[in-house]
Amino acid sequence: MPIWVVIISMLLFFVLFFGIGFLLNMLLRMSWIMTFIYPLITVFIVDKVRFIEYFTNTKQAFSDLGERILSLATADLLILCSGLAGAIIAGVTINLLRKNGYQMF
Repeated sequence: MPIWVVIISMLLFFVLFFGIGFLLNMLLRMSWIMTFIYPLITVFIVDKVRFIEYFTNTKQAFSDLGERILSLATADLLILCSGLAGAIIAGVTINLLRKNGYQMF
């Protein structure tokens, strides 16, 4: 993957999850909601196992998930980490805005 694709992808994931996190925080009044939801989204992005198999075939599903996460390329990890950073920064931003007196909804 060319470096410019990685940089643009990182920026897009950061902005995407910052925006989603900011809106969820503003509407639900839970500052860290996206930070807790993001790992589930990451699992759905990385994993190829159906969701129901986590309950019916737990050991194999989590084993496959671990193998898939460990086999990710560095570029993929950077992109996913930038999305997590966007979600965290959204929580920090909402907290700072509320501390400074801004009331959203």
